[in-house]
Amino acid sequence: MAKKVVATLQSTGKNYAKVIRMVKSPKTGAYTFKEQIVHTEQVKDYLSKK
Repeated sequence: MAKKVVATLQSTGKNYAKVIRMVKSPKTGAYTFKEQIVHTEQVKDYLSKK
């Protein structure tokens, strides 16, 4: 199944970007990383959100 997803992203994924954001946990203070696939036009909006 992973091959189908990869093949789909290669053909239509030119308009998408994988965004990795570092988020600090309020309880422990440790940082975690959140990954999301976002349309290239919405990358700045996604990164500006808190």
